[in-house]
Amino acid sequence: MRIKHHYFPYLIGILFSLNASAQSKEHSPVWPETKNVTKPWARWWWMGNAVDKPNLKSSLIEFQKVGIGGVEITPIYGVKGEEKNFIDYLSPKYMEMLGYTVKIADSLGMQVDMVLGTGWPYGGPQVTLPHAATKLVVEKYEVQKNEVFNKEIKVNPEKEKIPAQLLAVSAYGADGSYVDLTKQLNGNLLNWKASNTAYTIYAVFAGKTGQQVKRAAPGGKGYTLDHYSEEALNAYVVPFDKALTGLEGKLRAIFNDSYEVYGTDFTPHFLDEFAKRRGYDLKKYLPQLLSKEDSEIGNRVKSDYRETISDLLLNKFDVPWTKWANAKHFKTKLQAHGSPGNLIDLYASADIPECETFGSMPYDIPGFRREIEDIRDGDADPVMLKFSSSAAHIAGKPLTSSETFTWLRDHFKTALSQCKPEVEDLLLNGINHVFLHGSTYSPKKAEWPGWKFYASVNFNANNSIWEDAPGLFSYIANCQSLLQAGKPDNGTLLYYPIYDTWGKSLEGNLFFQFKIHSLNEWLHGTPFYETTEKLMEKGYGVDFISDSFIAQAAVKDGLLVLPGNSYKALVIPNCDKMPLATLEKLIALKKAGASIIFEGLPKSVPGLYNYEAQNEKMAHLIASNKMLLDPVSDVFKALTEANEKPETLVDTGLKFIRRDVNGEKIYYLVNHTSKTIEGFIPLAVANKEVLILDPLTRKVGNAKVQKNGITTMVKVRIESGKSLFLKTENKASEKLWKYFVPKTVPIALKGEWNLTFEKGGPTLPAPVKLDKLESWTKISPEAEAFSGTATYTLLFDRPTVSAKIWQLNLGDVRESAKVWLNGKYIGPAWSVPFSIELGKLKRKNNELKIQVTNLSANRVRDMEMKGKEWKIFYEINMVDKDYNKFDATKWGPMPSGLKGPVSLTPLEENK
Repeated sequence: MRIKHHYFPYLIGILFSLNASAQSKEHSPVWPETKNVTKPWARWWWMGNAVDKPNLKSSLIEFQKVGIGGVEITPIYGVKGEEKNFIDYLSPKYMEMLGYTVKIADSLGMQVDMVLGTGWPYGGPQVTLPHAATKLVVEKYEVQKNEVFNKEIKVNPEKEKIPAQLLAVSAYGADGSYVDLTKQLNGNLLNWKASNTAYTIYAVFAGKTGQQVKRAAPGGKGYTLDHYSEEALNAYVVPFDKALTGLEGKLRAIFNDSYEVYGTDFTPHFLDEFAKRRGYDLKKYLPQLLSKEDSEIGNRVKSDYRETISDLLLNKFDVPWTKWANAKHFKTKLQAHGSPGNLIDLYASADIPECETFGSMPYDIPGFRREIEDIRDGDADPVMLKFSSSAAHIAGKPLTSSETFTWLRDHFKTALSQCKPEVEDLLLNGINHVFLHGSTYSPKKAEWPGWKFYASVNFNANNSIWEDAPGLFSYIANCQSLLQAGKPDNGTLLYYPIYDTWGKSLEGNLFFQFKIHSLNEWLHGTPFYETTEKLMEKGYGVDFISDSFIAQAAVKDGLLVLPGNSYKALVIPNCDKMPLATLEKLIALKKAGASIIFEGLPKSVPGLYNYEAQNEKMAHLIASNKMLLDPVSDVFKALTEANEKPETLVDTGLKFIRRDVNGEKIYYLVNHTSKTIEGFIPLAVANKEVLILDPLTRKVGNAKVQKNGITTMVKVRIESGKSLFLKTENKASEKLWKYFVPKTVPIALKGEWNLTFEKGGPTLPAPVKLDKLESWTKISPEAEAFSGTATYTLLFDRPTVSAKIWQLNLGDVRESAKVWLNGKYIGPAWSVPFSIELGKLKRKNNELKIQVTNLSANRVRDMEMKGKEWKIFYEINMVDKDYNKFDATKWGPMPSGLKGPVSLTPLEENK
C-alpha cells in the first residue's frame, strides 16, 4: 500500500511517541512524570485573528503530538487577501474561538496563556488619551527683572501634535530663588511680574507619546497604556472583565511582553507621587533634573526621579495587574527587561518571571555551525538571564520562563542542533519553563510555507524541522521535569546596587531603561558584574537580591531566610551608594548570625532628601561597626568560612546548576567545551551514591563513586555537546551505569548508498545511487531546490573487530536524522555530535536506513528565484535578521542531506 505523504509525519510521530513511551515506562520510577508544564510551550501568533475551529483543532493536535505542552496566544496583524476572515479582538466571535481553543487544549492535556491585548505593548481602542502613555514636556520662558509675563502657557504645536495637560509652573531666579506659580494660573494664562531678579519659568506638562500598539491585530489598534497609573490599568481591564467571564481558572496565565513603551517618562500624577515617596517637592529642582551636566545635586535628583518611575511601574501597574489576574484564578507571566526599574522587584511581581534570548551565541562544540551570514550576535549573557531566575528563587516562584530562539538564525535557516546549546544555557541559569518563539497559526489552505511571523523560527508543520522536532522537545521536557523538581539550591546571594546606575548622569539621559540589548550601558564592567562572573567561574551558585528583598530577610540557624529560599551567605560587591535602611538591615542580619560579606562599603546614601545628615549617620554606623563591616580581601575565603562550598567540577570546563529535592541534590551538567570530559569529578556533598540520568536518551544507572567526608567523586564521561543529570541518594537504586569508550578508531562505512526522496517539495527528485556522500544539492536542479526528507540506505557487513556494542557516527548531517538498523527503529540523531548506539550487528548484510531532513531554506530560495510571492502580510510583512527587506534570492543553496563521513565505532565497557 502506498502511504500518502501527508500521513507520513503522523505515522512517524506515533513511532517516535511509542519509542519515547517505552523508554518512559522502563525508567518511570526515576524520571518525574512529564506534565504539560514540563514540556516546552509555544508563543502562537494569530494573524488577523483569522482562525477557525477545524484549523485550531488540527494545529493543537499537531502541537500535542510533537510534545508541546501549551500555547501563548498573541493576536497580530493579518494576511493580505484574508480580510473577510479577520475577527475583531474580544468580539463575540473572537471569544468563541478563544473558548474553543481552551476547550480543545484541555482535552489534549494542554493549557493556554494569552496576552492582555494584541501585538505589544499593552494598549488598544479602550485606551483614552488621559490613560495613554505619557511623557514629560517642559516649556521654558526667560523673564527679565521687573518684566511682566502675561501670556498663555502652552506647548509648541509643531513639537507636540497631541494636546498636553499643564500641571505646574515654577520660576527660578538668577539669585537662586524659587517661586511656585501654579496657583497664579488662570486656566493656562499667567500674569506675573518678575521682581528683584531675572527668572526662568518652567512649565510642566503631561504630554502624550502618541505610541500605538505595535503589530496590532484587528480590533486591537489604539494608544499604548500609561504603565505608571493604576487608574489607567483599571480602565484598561474593563473590557476583559466582561469578555473573560466564564474563562476564570481555565486560561493558565496572562502574559506581558518586554517593556517596549517608548519614551514614556512621566504620568499625570507623577509630581504628587514623587513628593510622597521621596519627601520633597520635585518642582523646586526642575533645572537640576533636566540639566545634562554631571553634578552631584542633579544626579541625586535624577536618581530620585528614576526610583519613583520604578516604584510606580511596580506598585501602580505590575502588582495590581497580578492581583487582578489572580482574582480570576489566572497566573501572570512578565518580561520585566527593558523596564525603567529594578528588574529583580519587577520580575518578582509576577507569578512567572520571563527572560528572553535574542540572536545567536558562540560555542566551541566541534561540528556546531554558526555561519556569520545567517546570524546576528546574541545577548544571552548568563548574568542577565539570572535576574529573572533570581527573582523567582528569592520570591518563591517555582517557574522561570523564557522567550526562546528569537532570531536564532535567519528565516528557514535554524537547525534543531543549533537550538540545543542555546536552550541549555537558559536551563543552566535557572530557566525551567521554555517558550518557543514561536509558531504562527496557518490554515491548511495556505500555500507553503504558510503564514509566518517576521521574527520567529516558526515551529510548525510547514517548517521541515518539524519532522524531528520531537527530539528537541523531548530533551527539553526531560530536563525541565528535573529542573522543576524540588527547589533551587544556590547558596550565595549577591546584592544588586541599582542606585549606582540610577545615581549617574547617564550622558544626560533622564529616562533610563534596563534593556537586554544594551548591557554595556548598565551591567557590563560594573563591580557587580565582575563579582558575579568571579563567583560563577569558581563554582558558586548565585542569586541576586534587591534592597526590598533584603528588607524582607530574616535569619534562622545562621541562614538568610527569604520568602522563597534560604542562603548561606550574602555578598555585597563594591558599590558607591546604598540606602541607609539597607545598611542598617545588613548590620542587623549580621548581628543575628547571618554571613554578610562586604567586598567594599558604600560611600553615600542615594537621593537628595536630607542626604548630608543621612551620610553622617551612615559614616557613624560604619565606624561604630568597624569589625562587623570590615571588607574582605578574599571573598572565596570568606565564603568558605561561611560554610558555602563551591562546586569545583567547573574546573573541568563543565557548566552546572543544582537543585535540592528533599535534601538530595540534582545536578545538571553540560559540556560546551571542545573535548570529551571523562573521569571522576567532585560533588560538594559527602558520602553519597549518585544516579546518572541522560536527558537525551532517558537512560539511567548508578555511577561509580568514591566517597569521603567532604565530597563525593563521581565517574562521568560527557562528550562535547552532551549533558547528564546526577542525582544523589543514600542507597544505589539502579543497575551500574555502563561507561562505554571507543575500542578502536572509527571504521568507515563504504558501499553504494541508495537515496530516495520521500516527502517535501517543490517536487520529489528522482532516486539516485551514490558511491560518495555529499550534499544532495549537487545531484540535480530539482534536488538543489528540494526541502524535506530523504532516505539513505546501505547494506554492509560487520567489521572484523569484536564488539558487543557499536556506535554509529553520521558525521556532518544537514540537518537531522532518524536511524533504522535491520528494520528496527534505533532513534533520532538531531544534535551534535550526530552519533547513536546501534547495539549488536549481524555478521552479514546489515541494512542501515538513515532518514535525513534538511532545512526549508532551499525551497524558499527556489520560490523567490522563480518570482513566486509568499510574503503577503500586512504591517512589517517580512524582514531578515537585520530588519532589512527579506530576499532569499541572495542566498546560496544550503548543503543538505547526509554529508558524512559515516562510520562505526566499536565500544567496550570501561570498568
